[in-house]
Amino acid sequence: MERDGQLEIYAEVAVRLKEAHARVRALQVPEGVRMALTRKLLVITAAAKHDLAGAAKRLERFITDLDEGRFPEEER
Repeated sequence: MERDGQLEIYAEVAVRLKEAHARVRALQVPEGVRMALTRKLLVITAAAKHDLAGAAKRLERFITDLDEGRFPEEER
């Protein structure tokens, strides 16, 4: 039964990651900011392979930051 719950969480995280990537691609921000945001998403994606619950929390914070317009500094 626990495995089913884990699969549901994994599926939800996967869908939310896909949505977050699409949102980042659509943002009207400098390319360096887009790269920094993409890098954060890639880190969250990698973390999901080892710590699904932690990655879900990080993704939620990332999406909240996007919603509130908090972006990282532009990378050079």
